Amino acid sequence: MSDNLRSHVVTQGSSRTPNRAMLRAVGFGDEDFSKPIIGVANGYSTITPCNMGLDGLAQRAEMGVRQGGGMPQVFGTITISDGISMGTEGMKYSLVSREVIADSIETVCNGQSLDGVLAIGGCDKNMPGAMIAMARLNIPAIFVYGGTIKPGHYNGQDLNVVSAFEAVGQHSAGKIDDAELKEVERNACPGAGSCGGMYTANTMSSAFEAMGMSLMYSSTMAAEDAEKADSTEESGRVLIDAVRQQRLPQQILTRQAFENGIAVIMAVGGSTNSVLHLLAIANAIGVELTLDDFETIRQNVPVLCNLKPSGQYLTVDFHQAGGIPQVMKMLLDHGLLHGDALTITGKTIAEQLADVPSTPPDNQEVIRPWENPVYQQGHLAILKGNLAEEGAVAKISGVKNPKMTGPARVFESEEESLKAILDGKIQTGDILVIRYEGPKGGPGMREMLAPTSAIIGAGLGDSVGLITDGRFSGGTYGMVVGHVAPEAAVGGTIALVEEGDMITIDAYERSLQLHISEAQLSQRRANWTPRAPRYPRGVLGKYAKLVSSSSLGAVTDLPD
Repeated sequence: MSDNLRSHVVTQGSSRTPNRAMLRAVGFGDEDFSKPIIGVANGYSTITPCNMGLDGLAQRAEMGVRQGGGMPQVFGTITISDGISMGTEGMKYSLVSREVIADSIETVCNGQSLDGVLAIGGCDKNMPGAMIAMARLNIPAIFVYGGTIKPGHYNGQDLNVVSAFEAVGQHSAGKIDDAELKEVERNACPGAGSCGGMYTANTMSSAFEAMGMSLMYSSTMAAEDAEKADSTEESGRVLIDAVRQQRLPQQILTRQAFENGIAVIMAVGGSTNSVLHLLAIANAIGVELTLDDFETIRQNVPVLCNLKPSGQYLTVDFHQAGGIPQVMKMLLDHGLLHGDALTITGKTIAEQLADVPSTPPDNQEVIRPWENPVYQQGHLAILKGNLAEEGAVAKISGVKNPKMTGPARVFESEEESLKAILDGKIQTGDILVIRYEGPKGGPGMREMLAPTSAIIGAGLGDSVGLITDGRFSGGTYGMVVGHVAPEAAVGGTIALVEEGDMITIDAYERSLQLHISEAQLSQRRANWTPRAPRYPRGVLGKYAKLVSSSSLGAVTDLPD
């Protein structure tokens, strides 16, 4: 075994006898001390269906590591369920948990001098959290996605978690009765797995596969299918080879890899949250990446997949149609993917895609042919203007009115806005402004799935705009703009908007503009005072003090 393996340094020699004694207690024999020690970072919990199947996958990962000649050591990390905490104060902990997860994996791997890490995650934050840790650690690493949920069924329709949120809005608008609302709730989530559309979890798993940090086809497998467990076991074997060859994240997570990930996100119609998370991962690995890079790639990459939330199909359908490798092959053939980028297997992207057909199957409608895309350009537009000098993110797929001017309806929290929507106080043409929900101001940058779903459910999705310094769920669609930066808590222009001010959201010109004079804006800015922190202590208090702008990924460890 090579001397550059960290476990070799830790466990060899008489001065390390106490270390060896403790390792014997957890199952090491004489022959095991020369093997690489592999951490299996297990995000298992029964808090959410996204992660409740991960413990079985961790066991299969152990088997793969042992088969490859390594010694697996399993440890846990946390989970916050976005779907369960949505619309509550608890949602403020969701994005915060990404940093806690990254810190915990980094702490264990460095604290125990592990030779490699296999991370298993199934929900929105333990996925980018794990990747941030891998980037910081720069030891051989592979990510295993827990898998997508299968659809629920009711009244001849496929359901998913967003169906339940939208049903609340439909119920409030009098479009469905109590009994139907109850049936949607009962049937929306039938078992284990992450939310079933191209929402944040499936978007991030797709990006990680495209970036070479997960095995091909693994990002769209269903959590409950046997192939997911088989792929997990294979991931363990692949990681041991990466340890022996010292294939490191810095060799894989290059600028090319990030561009590949962004291209795939655009092609599949992925979540706005992917922008935030890729910026954070790039920061961790030391790759220069900005909001402008997303806009540049968006303009060249078509949306090829007809997937929820703005499309028709779920991720299980996408997998059957060819999944991420099919989309990647189409992008590669049209010069929109870096084929020479390295993957964790040691092969390049082009080598991995060599046997994938250049065109999608004829007997499906999930992946469109290149000449007939869902949209000619990507769906995640970066908007700037006096309301978002650093930038904001808009998902413009499925939007019938990409340009809208209307009066501001100003709310100081998500709860205030939701009450107004459910009470019927929002009218056609209004533009909701939900502020003090940013990384510092929330703190934690809550997702606005409850208000946006209520808008859709009330039939206002095409006629009402919404802007916020918070985030949106991957399940959100409509004329919505999030990640507005600078945020209200630091004196961004969004803090200065007053009820009735006219605002323009223009996806064509990628503009977000408040229509008041510079003199008025300056006067309001002079009169603005920062608010006292909502949480002066505890994890939210620490986070608010450390967190950066959303335009930089909302990270807590920016270099000086």
